[in-house]
Amino acid sequence: MTVATLQSLLSTGGVQSAIQRASHKTGVDFSYLLGQAQVESSLRVDAKAPTSSASGLYQFVEQSWLGTVKKHGAEHGLGWAADKITQGPSGRYYISDLATRDYVLKLRNNPEVASLMAAEHAADNKAELEATLGREAGGTDLYMAHFLGIGGAKKFLSTLQRNPETAAAQLFPAAAASNRGIFFGEGGRMRSVSEIYDRFATKLQRGVEIAAGGKSLPPVAAPGRPDAAFQLAVIEQQDRPETATLDQLLASADRPNLLRPTPDSAKLAYMLLASMGA
Repeated sequence: MTVATLQSLLSTGGVQSAIQRASHKTGVDFSYLLGQAQVESSLRVDAKAPTSSASGLYQFVEQSWLGTVKKHGAEHGLGWAADKITQGPSGRYYISDLATRDYVLKLRNNPEVASLMAAEHAADNKAELEATLGREAGGTDLYMAHFLGIGGAKKFLSTLQRNPETAAAQLFPAAAASNRGIFFGEGGRMRSVSEIYDRFATKLQRGVEIAAGGKSLPPVAAPGRPDAAFQLAVIEQQDRPETATLDQLLASADRPNLLRPTPDSAKLAYMLLASMGA
């Protein structure tokens, strides 16, 4: 790989292009993946958490990354990596060869691989959350699963449905101890699950807008596999010039959360990337 190619890949436009390709391939909403990456790493592929094993564009911790690659790697040309990952009796994932383990973990810093695994992980979480909650899972629900893990998210969101004023720190004392700014307000007041949920929703949406250079994108949506209309929109958009401006497309796409990408959201992703020279 040449220096110029590497610099292009690591640029903001290159990262957003990788996210768009992952969205197209998996059907997970582009704006959700873009907002999550902005919130987690500010679109930096080499981001590293100082207090945990989290690393890369989507800040996967080691166990979550190995589990996702084990489950979905073969679907995206990483069968060799998936085959090397073993799940022990305790449920933990490991790779016996240390050099191979290090290489697989470093794939978290590859925007193409990280975006695909983040999309697959979001789709898995969506299915589990909907089975538990009995409703459709939106972008903020998925981010709660990323933040608390799927078990923690089920507990949090079930409590949100039953008693939204419950103090979240009482439910998650360990997470609260590590994230006081999220669980506690001024003067040490414990925030409710409703307050934290609303703050995450705002943070995620703001992440989308920052990543889009100040543009207001549609509200982050829940993921779904691509339908024929979505695939056709991407193909058509790549094969012909777009007559509408990016601002017009953004305005026309301002609508409630979507369950899956639509032709408009496909065009929106393409126009956003094109406006940034990606």
